[in-house]
Amino acid sequence: MAPTPATPQEAVRAQEVARPLPASERPAAPRGALRRLAAPWLAAALATGAYCLALALHGSYPFGPRSRAVNDLGNQFVPFHARLWDLLHGDANGDLLFNWSSGYGVPFLADFFTYLMNPFSWLVGLFPRALADLPVFLVTLLSIGLATALMTVFLGRLHPGSGWLRALLSVGYGLCAWVLNDGFADPMWMWGLVALPLVGIAAEWCLRRTRWVAGTLLLALAWAGNFYTAAMATLAMVLVLGVRLATAEGMAPGDRLRAAARATTMAATGILLAAPVLTVGLAASRAAQPAPALLPHDRPSPLYLLAQLLPGGHGALPAPNVFFGVPGLLLAAAFPFVRTVPLRMRLAWCGLAASVAASFVWEPTILLWHGFALPNGSPYRAAFVLSGILVMLSWLALAHRPRAGELAAGGALVALLAWLCRGQEAVSDATWVLVAGGGAVTLVGLGALAVVHSARTRTVVTAVLTGTVLLGSAYTAFSVTAARDRIAWFQPKITLNRASLAARSGLVARAGWPHARTDPGPHEFANNDPLLLGGEGGAYYSSYVPAATARTLQALGAGWYMRGRHTLSFEDPVGQALMGVSSALTPAGNDRNRFAVHRTGPAAPLLTVRARLPRAVDGARAGTVFARQERVLGARVYQVPELTPAAGAAPVPVRGGWLLPPAPARQGAEPARTGTTFTARCTPGNVVVWSAPWFAGRVSGPGRQTAGFGRWDSTANPVRRLGRVPADGTVAVRFVGQGRQLVPRHALGCLSPRRLAAAVHALRGPRTLTAGGHRLTAHLPAGSRGHAVLAVPAVAGWACSVDGGPYGAPSSFGGLLTVPLGSGAGRLTCAYVPPGLRPGLAASGAAALTLAVVALRGRLRGRPRSRSTREARP
Repeated sequence: MAPTPATPQEAVRAQEVARPLPASERPAAPRGALRRLAAPWLAAALATGAYCLALALHGSYPFGPRSRAVNDLGNQFVPFHARLWDLLHGDANGDLLFNWSSGYGVPFLADFFTYLMNPFSWLVGLFPRALADLPVFLVTLLSIGLATALMTVFLGRLHPGSGWLRALLSVGYGLCAWVLNDGFADPMWMWGLVALPLVGIAAEWCLRRTRWVAGTLLLALAWAGNFYTAAMATLAMVLVLGVRLATAEGMAPGDRLRAAARATTMAATGILLAAPVLTVGLAASRAAQPAPALLPHDRPSPLYLLAQLLPGGHGALPAPNVFFGVPGLLLAAAFPFVRTVPLRMRLAWCGLAASVAASFVWEPTILLWHGFALPNGSPYRAAFVLSGILVMLSWLALAHRPRAGELAAGGALVALLAWLCRGQEAVSDATWVLVAGGGAVTLVGLGALAVVHSARTRTVVTAVLTGTVLLGSAYTAFSVTAARDRIAWFQPKITLNRASLAARSGLVARAGWPHARTDPGPHEFANNDPLLLGGEGGAYYSSYVPAATARTLQALGAGWYMRGRHTLSFEDPVGQALMGVSSALTPAGNDRNRFAVHRTGPAAPLLTVRARLPRAVDGARAGTVFARQERVLGARVYQVPELTPAAGAAPVPVRGGWLLPPAPARQGAEPARTGTTFTARCTPGNVVVWSAPWFAGRVSGPGRQTAGFGRWDSTANPVRRLGRVPADGTVAVRFVGQGRQLVPRHALGCLSPRRLAAAVHALRGPRTLTAGGHRLTAHLPAGSRGHAVLAVPAVAGWACSVDGGPYGAPSSFGGLLTVPLGSGAGRLTCAYVPPGLRPGLAASGAAALTLAVVALRGRLRGRPRSRSTREARP
């Protein structure tokens, strides 16, 4: 796209920019001319090398002892990759459709599509399971390398120019602020970094009206790898394509419309090829437990936002992380002043960058970037697209060979930005080193390339720029990582160390599935301990925790975090018995690094045959967790006494319980003088448990003190043990609340171990039971009547058949799967198919057929052409 010169001097300058550089003026590699394919490899090597160098300097895994497993990296992605290893090696309880290990049985395909579809994730199968942390690191590293290489290719399609210089600018994209602050902890999102240039290359083919089939496959690849960030990348590239169509010179209106139509059909077909990823994910998202939205209530100040363009720092306040390297920043700042770029193009690209930046802090467009779903976490997950757009803008400036004065104007603008933002939290000492030191070297180097024509001198200058980019990128990654590690919230999780590996060995040795569950217990290592360690527990942390699962487990006495997006295992005897937990992982004594698998008590079979299903309990105990547990168990095992205030601060009686006054704030208060002590009467020797889901504070009873971390309705406490009822039958329990807290009217239950054992013994199980993959088959005692109750949360997607009859959806009893057996049954078969899978496969098949027809049509059209005609094509 040639500029429109206003003067004869500018016309001469435009011709110089438009003509190809002679070999003597092209930046050369140290040992020869840079070949076309060398530039992407160079970019990938520089980006990955700089990232590894930064981690080595910081002492981070795998180059040092510091763990990288912060936030979701440790809680989700390492455990999910350990699960993928199990699936690849045939060691998993379940398959891609269903996961028997977590949440006492949950769907899995949506998790696989969302967390494990980055192609680099599948490398985990090539490593020992105990080293799953390493392939998770490689997912991030290789995504950085591929994204940087693809951006180098795309920049060449955006405007011709030096491959070496394109590679240097692309490093800023591969190690942009979003990668260092957001993407590193969510390897699934890193495919979005790849998707942006991937979709850009497909859009370029639309402009050239070529390779529709190949472009469609690129779109499908982008969306299949991670549809969430691919949607952001596609939206960004739609805007970029719009700017390119609007500013293209010499393009007829009809050609613009045809290019837009071609892009539309290409995108639609490519997305439909990946339809199962979308349909399954959408169905799972709709059925998931809703999480609190974290949209920013207060917009960051303009200066705080502008400070995010400066590298090297990390602010504690949420903001779009957008810096993309000092060379890119200098050239982007110089872009408005480069007169060889047509004014219309300058205005369009600057307007695009400003509009995208503004869209990150306006609620309606925040929702647009996130697929109209309120983000649970950072509302700035799309920030990488702005870094990519700014890199494109900086390349357009460099490709038009800016003069020294234009570069100086950009440098002055960056200096002004740094000065104005000098007091912002994101501006650190490293920022000044990078902007002042690296910026000065970069400005001198770019200015020299603009005026020097000697090949040898240009090689030296290019080498200096390369070294500056490598060291500057490494220092940026190091300083940002060090700043982030100083924030308490970013403390790493324990994933695969000596203690967790020993715990896994103990769980494997005691495995009794499907006849009984071996529960890893309340999480000690990561939020997804069953995936990390093995066993069959209640812990499950995912965006797709079914609401039915979360509410069922909480109603029966299990705890949760994150408003149910993270479920926990049962800790009380009845809850464990209901779910068939016969043994659980617990700390060995007071040593938190040693664990052992112990028997938990009587456990019901995974499937039980009930002659009749009890109705809900009426009376004073109705609505309590104890009544719900007894109904599902089918027997009375609790005493639920009335509480009587006996000592301490006087509580206020309110509807549903007692309101405790806040504990004294002064330090040194004697424990006996804080909180409120309640008494109750129970049978001596019974086990005392307490249930106050939303209570925050300390609960002390006969022989034990426990902590409550409840918070309505974000964090729910499980039912917990306190000890045994003393010989005199009087139970004294003290509640010390953090602030004003509500103690439920029926907060205590006294469990009879004898009655519990008798109730479990009375439950009839199947003669044989197999539970593999997404299917369960039970051979029942002959003539079984009533209902079969499975200790699995009732989620949509199950279908069951009795004695080979037609499959039908099961019902729910206390939140668990229930199948009517009719007048008499001998065999029960249940299978799970994720909602949305069948329509997704149908849409994908239709798209594949369309793609095949177009490819065949194009092949047939090309056959009649003569060889000379084909060779004459440009």
